Amino acid sequence: MLPDFYKAFLRHMNDANYLYADSRLPNADQLYAYSAECGLKCIMRLFGMYINPTSGKPSSQNMVHADGIWHRYEAYRSGRGITGYELPQPNPFNNWKINQRYMDCSNITQANVDVHKNGTMLVKRLLNKAIIEGRLII
Repeated sequence: MLPDFYKAFLRHMNDANYLYADSRLPNADQLYAYSAECGLKCIMRLFGMYINPTSGKPSSQNMVHADGIWHRYEAYRSGRGITGYELPQPNPFNNWKINQRYMDCSNITQANVDVHKNGTMLVKRLLNKAIIEGRLII
């Protein structure tokens, strides 16, 4: 079964927003990162990112999480000469790591979550652009 990065993006973002509104910041933070990762992989797939049909996984160099996908996306996009879908720098997920899901929740601050939430909203704008331009059919 092939992944549906767009639906995963929406699911994680919506759940993150509910948790954020309820001040459940550690899990909101994780879901904002997962959402951004899925959204960027969705756009990369629109522009030809290979998905192995037997495993349903992207090629190994594209199997990175939010902290790495921002840079991988930009390398992928610029390597194919795709314009109009650039991401701003610096990467808002530089200080996020997948293993934070195991950490003490006191290390996750409102300020950090806000940066990650804003990063996810940047990805959402790119996805909306792809929809408006007819590149992503939902």
